[in-house]
Amino acid sequence: MHYREVEGDREFVARLSHGEDWRGQIESFAADEGVESAFFFGLGAVSDAELFFYDQDRQEYESVTFPEPLEMAACVGNVSTLDGAPFAHTHAVLSRADGSTVAGHLNSATTFAGELYVRTFETDLVREHDATTDLDLWEL
Repeated sequence: MHYREVEGDREFVARLSHGEDWRGQIESFAADEGVESAFFFGLGAVSDAELFFYDQDRQEYESVTFPEPLEMAACVGNVSTLDGAPFAHTHAVLSRADGSTVAGHLNSATTFAGELYVRTFETDLVREHDATTDLDLWEL
């Protein structure tokens, strides 16, 4: 395990804009506020969600789209720097009208309504390529 102690810095609450991309709004917010590292939690409702699942054997993301209205039952993630820009690593649990759920790495979704809590850190978190997993992971 690699780790680093971090100090909490700023806290934000936000209402996401209707009709805009959920993850894209987090990345735009981070760029606007100069956020280089943070954790966030969110909830709300979306449509047209695209989730990624990482196939560990093939080391490739598989995309699944859900062209329907969904509740954002839980959204958790972090902000760090990838290729010099803010990257919102976002995971979501989305529920359907019948109560069934889908979950995974949220690539994109059109926001119907959303609320977000963000806590930033004074430490920069930068993602670098990890040869073992073929993923961009924190360089700690």
